[in-house]
Formats: sequence, structure tokens, C-alpha cells
Amino acid sequence: MSVDATATAGPTIALIAGEASGDALGADLISALRARHPGARFVGVGGPRMAEAGFEAWHSIDELSVMGFAEVLSQLPRLLKFRKQLVRRLIGERPALVVGIDAPDFNLGVERRLKAAGLHTVHYVSPSVWAWREKRAEKIAHAADRVLCLFPMEPAIYARHGVDARFVGHPLAERFPLVADRAGARATLDLPPHQPVLTVMPGSRRSEVERLAEPFIGAAQHLLEALPGLRILVPAANSACRAVLQPLIDRTGRPSAFTVLDGQSHTAMLAADVVLLASGTATLEAMLAKRPMVVGYRVSPSTYRFVRALRLIKTRLFALPNILADERLVPELMQDACTAEALAREVHGLFMDSERRGELVTRFEQLHEALRGGLQGSPAEHAAEALDDYLS
Repeated sequence: MSVDATATAGPTIALIAGEASGDALGADLISALRARHPGARFVGVGGPRMAEAGFEAWHSIDELSVMGFAEVLSQLPRLLKFRKQLVRRLIGERPALVVGIDAPDFNLGVERRLKAAGLHTVHYVSPSVWAWREKRAEKIAHAADRVLCLFPMEPAIYARHGVDARFVGHPLAERFPLVADRAGARATLDLPPHQPVLTVMPGSRRSEVERLAEPFIGAAQHLLEALPGLRILVPAANSACRAVLQPLIDRTGRPSAFTVLDGQSHTAMLAADVVLLASGTATLEAMLAKRPMVVGYRVSPSTYRFVRALRLIKTRLFALPNILADERLVPELMQDACTAEALAREVHGLFMDSERRGELVTRFEQLHEALRGGLQGSPAEHAAEALDDYLS
């Protein structure tokens, strides 16, 4: 009986996810892998969505979910001890494959130790090697046998450094329709179909909002004077972000022109004529929502001086739609250029140029198709297929 059970058992696959987005990717990957390997066992570090997919969590994702430089420093002794214990357990368990999902600061160190111990390792979600120190790709080769990439331009960068990397498609490209339903979004938010609407999104973390709320809300205030009847949607990621935004909105003298939403960022994007937003993943979401946008961002002055002094940033473009297009499709105003007046000027230009807005929608549809990569099936299915070499 035990011989038959051993014969029919599938491989043990370890997954290590470090935040909510990794939990979602991990859950989809588990489902896709189970379809190919019905007897597989999934273990490691994960969250509730992975658990629902049949994951055996040795540790909760919360043990890795730390944000900010100061918090990471305070948690460093615990994280180092945790990494050592996890590596020891994985070497003892010897799974057929270990997949680190994003969280490169933690996962690449784990993967490097496991690969040195003879385990097969894959890193799912490439770090931004196109923006930060491209030669980091060479170091990733010492950690991962293969890198699974979400963006189509990434494998070519790794190829320059002799790293096996595969484009598997971006999961967000599957969640947005190719043709956006702006009328439906406006109906959901009880907005008239032809009213000019601006959506303002100064980040999803309080630290971001504290740096960007003033120029973003200031830009909106300027635009209220220039665009009669303008409605401004401000999706707040949480109560902490709302607490930063609301006083600034109240001081505009026109708070009734603003609608602060609890979340609903995707709906607010879809409903807008133009989106003013922080640089980051939200710019990709706005592109997939086919919304013309203006992008702004600021980091702390000390961080900016440090990054500039060490020449750590290698990209000439910052917003993801611009990086994907390899040209400045949408305005991006970074650091000292990110002022209320400059942001308002760029947003106003888009409102006044319907032809340009139409051109952007067409380009965004093309980029959406590129993120799908012409692939049949979901990104998780392609990721699972790319792992078969280590599971057969």
C-alpha cells in the first residue's frame, strides 16, 4: 500500500511569497501546477489565498511583510534568523523545486543558498533590472536557475548576462478588458456621462501620500478654475491616506467638487477622462484601463541625493507605460519637477486635446496586447509550463 502511494505521489514544490500580491500570484500558480501535476504537494511561506488553493503554510506571509527602511532595520535580526531556519528546513525537505515569488531582498538570498546546496530554484517576478543596476542580473543567476518575467522586454536584458529568463505574461493584463467600459464605471459612481472627470491618485501608502498629496491636490485646485464643471475623484487606499488627503481638500475652498472614495481605484480610473497618479504599478493599471494620464513622483530629498550620487537609477523613463513603449508616451514629472503648477499644466493639456487622448487609448490597447504576449492561456498557466523542466 505504501509503495503504491509513493509511486503515485507528485512532487513537493516549495513557494515563498512575501506580500499580498505574491499571495495572489502564488494561489494562481498552485492551481495551474495542480492541473499539470495532480499529486503535487505545496509547502513554504504564503498567505490566505494560497492556503485556499491547498498550500501547506510552514509560515505566514505576515512574517515577511515589512515596509520601509526603518522597519526593515528593526526587524533585521528576526528576518535573518527566519531566513536561516527556512533554508535549513528546505535543504532538509529537499523539494523538487523552490519558487521565490517577488520579494527579491529576501527571496534571492534564500534562493542563492538553496541553489548552492543543489536544489532547483526559480524566481517569479523579475526585479526591476531595467531601472536599477542592470548588472544585478548576473547576481540573480547565482540564485535562480530560471527567472519568470512579467514584462516582455525583460528576458532580453537577462540574455545579455547569460541568464535563463522566460516571459510568462502579466496577470493584470488578464484582469482588464481590452476595451474599457467608462460608461459602466460612471454609472457605478453615479456620474453624468459627459461631465469632465479627473481622478487623482497620490499613492497607496501613507508615506507616498504625505509627499504627493500637496502638489496633486494643488494641481486639482488649479484645474477647477480652468475646467468648468470638473469633478475630481480621489480614491483613498485606507483611512490613514484619507486622513492626509481630506484636510488638503477642505482647504481648496471647493471641497464639494471632490469625491473621496474608499478604495475603488479601478472604477475611479475607468470613470475618468484623465488620471493624475503616482509612478508605480498604478500607472500600468491606468494604461490597462485605457486612461490618458499624467504621472508624478517624489522621494525624500535624502533618498534622492543618495540614489543620484551612486548613480543607481539607469532608466531614462519612469512610468511603466513609457518603459513598455520605450518612449515618453505620457508626461512624467519627477522630484523637483513635480509641482502643482506643472502637473496642472500637463493635465489641462490632455483635457483640451481630444485627438491626443484618442491616440493614447490606441497605444494603450497595443501595449495591453503586448503584455499578453500573444500567449494562449493565463500567465499562471505559462508560469507552470516554464517550471515543467524541473518537475518531470
